Amino acid sequence: MLPLLSVALGSAIGGVARFLIGGALQRADSTFPSGTLAVNIVGSFILGGVARYAAMTPTFSPELRLLLGAGFCGGLTTFSTFSVETIALMQNGALARAGLYVATSVLAGLAAALLGMAAVRTLLER
Repeated sequence: MLPLLSVALGSAIGGVARFLIGGALQRADSTFPSGTLAVNIVGSFILGGVARYAAMTPTFSPELRLLLGAGFCGGLTTFSTFSVETIALMQNGALARAGLYVATSVLAGLAAALLGMAAVRTLLER
């Protein structure tokens, strides 16, 4: 039961964070899905760090990994919203903006995950 509670708690916190952060950024720019882009990049960075920390630290509990990874990062990030927003841009004729959104999301997400891993590795090796 503890693994389910860990995921549920992390998801609740991550979902609220996505709503607040993504919504605030989206209100500032209604022509580009900057809110979803930001939370997905931040979530990739955090998950990269969590994955690296879990791999390098044997005392990292499975429950904490679930709370932060599947829970918080899963609640914070959103592939489904990214997909729907991309389709909406395409349907509105903003093909270049849709392409930029897809390319930026994938490349920045990968880079953020790598940076999160590198940051944790650097911190732990000191």
